Amino acid sequence: MSGAVLPTAAAGRFRLPRSWVALGTAAAAYAILFFQPFVLLLGDWWNNPEAGHGLLLAPVALWLAWRSRNEAPALPSPRLGVAALVAAVLLRYLSGLGAELFTMRVSMLVALAGLVLYFGGTRRLMSWWLPGTLLLLAIPLPAVIVGSVALPLQFLASKMGAFLLELRNVPVRLDGNLILLPGHRLFVTEACSGLRSLTALLSLGVLAGGLWLRYPWSRAVLMAAAIPVAVVLNGIRVFLTGFLVYFVGPEFGDGFMHVTEGWLVFVIAFGLLSGLAWLLGVVERRLRARWAAA
Repeated sequence: MSGAVLPTAAAGRFRLPRSWVALGTAAAAYAILFFQPFVLLLGDWWNNPEAGHGLLLAPVALWLAWRSRNEAPALPSPRLGVAALVAAVLLRYLSGLGAELFTMRVSMLVALAGLVLYFGGTRRLMSWWLPGTLLLLAIPLPAVIVGSVALPLQFLASKMGAFLLELRNVPVRLDGNLILLPGHRLFVTEACSGLRSLTALLSLGVLAGGLWLRYPWSRAVLMAAAIPVAVVLNGIRVFLTGFLVYFVGPEFGDGFMHVTEGWLVFVIAFGLLSGLAWLLGVVERRLRARWAAA
């Protein structure tokens, strides 16, 4: 009798739980289905300057998800999870037929949300809103949207730069996104439109709001402030470039000095947004204290 029981116990000791088998199967299916979109996304993050922020946002999002993995109890919602997974597979198939990269990459996030719903439920998915938002911001926008947004930003930065140059009594003439100075021409290209810094500052606003602020209204204020900060400082960058080109030398219009100016302006924008996040945090604490005393 004892000889018959021992093999059964030994065999049961090494049997994987069903949840682990299901999770492993889902992970393998996810890897097979989304391997190509993921590789293409990595290539964009590495090679496309407009998408380089994804190299930072994706690891931060994964770390935040891991850190907050126990904040909400796991209450699986298999039906919702399966519905989201079916929608993701259909979206992946249709975007593959049309070779539409943005929709294909969004389907990766929909599938991730479906897996979280299936194994963890709605409360777990809601607790991961910050990592999910960062992953969404890490997906590069379609070229059509980038072109339609970048051009107005180029014109706006050109107008602001020319206006500030006129205030400093610099003779300047504006022709679209071409700033004409005596003996010099400054062309505000798509790379100088401020779209790159705007995307980075929006991501910073989401991250800072999720980590340091508690209320949706304060987070919304912080994210909304990123837009005028990026636009205004980019106009100041154009002005600074024209001012230095006119009074110092043309080497400030491109190359290392021009890139340095861009980084300096972004650091200032980072400081302004961080200061606003701190100020909103102070307001939140005072409001909580007042509400607690009422």
